Amino acid sequence: MKLTLRTAPEVPLEAEVISPATLFGKSAQEIHKLTLFYGNRTAELGEFFRVEGEANGVLELEGDLSRVKLIGSDMSDGQLIIDGDVGTHLGACMSGGEIVVNGNSGDWVGREMNGGRITIKGDAGHMVGSAVRGSAVGILGGEIIIHGNCRNEVGSGMRRGLIVIGGDSSDFTGVNMLAGTLVVLGRLGIRTGAGMRRGSIVSMNGAEMLPTFSYSCTYRPGFLRFYLNHLRQLGLPVSDDQLQGNYQRWCGDAIELNKGEILIYQA
Repeated sequence: MKLTLRTAPEVPLEAEVISPATLFGKSAQEIHKLTLFYGNRTAELGEFFRVEGEANGVLELEGDLSRVKLIGSDMSDGQLIIDGDVGTHLGACMSGGEIVVNGNSGDWVGREMNGGRITIKGDAGHMVGSAVRGSAVGILGGEIIIHGNCRNEVGSGMRRGLIVIGGDSSDFTGVNMLAGTLVVLGRLGIRTGAGMRRGSIVSMNGAEMLPTFSYSCTYRPGFLRFYLNHLRQLGLPVSDDQLQGNYQRWCGDAIELNKGEILIYQA
């Protein structure tokens, strides 16, 4: 099934119902009448989208969706392909399936997800794979792959899973991280890993270390080759030198359990 945006919203449009599992088995007429939230009123999906095809578990979206929020929310299976930019809270709390965005995304990609995979071919905003404000736990599983750059607080409160940033990541990457693996192929901002308790942050271009992290050793982490080979298969630029190279290991954050690690590639 294909949904094409025909009326661009002037204010944010909340569209939790746009998900392969939610639309599966429904007719185009039923889908037209699904309820969206537009500002302080409700609206029918058909007011904004043209609906074509049959709902069979694969859903395509087309258009500038940068003001459309919560697409793929609570998604459990199926495939969602978005051609264009997309708004905030993409794939919120998803537990399965796959989302592919051929464009950029807003803030809170995959917040509190626990399964599935989200791939952003462009850039992403703040709080990728993070906990919501007031919560201590971010994503609990799954994969988030950002091919471009992203902004602050990637993986805040991350508990399990894999987050990969193909470009640069801004400040507070992995802040309050509880566990899981976070890989940044570009450059890092400041205060990486602040407050982390466990987990691994991997940097290919150095990091400005907080004084609460201590140098441990330089070695070749065996587990990292499996991750980097996986990223290669997903189309990310991982070199042979990075696969076979040495990495500095820094332990922290000492103000917490001091059981987290930041691995820095040594060119």
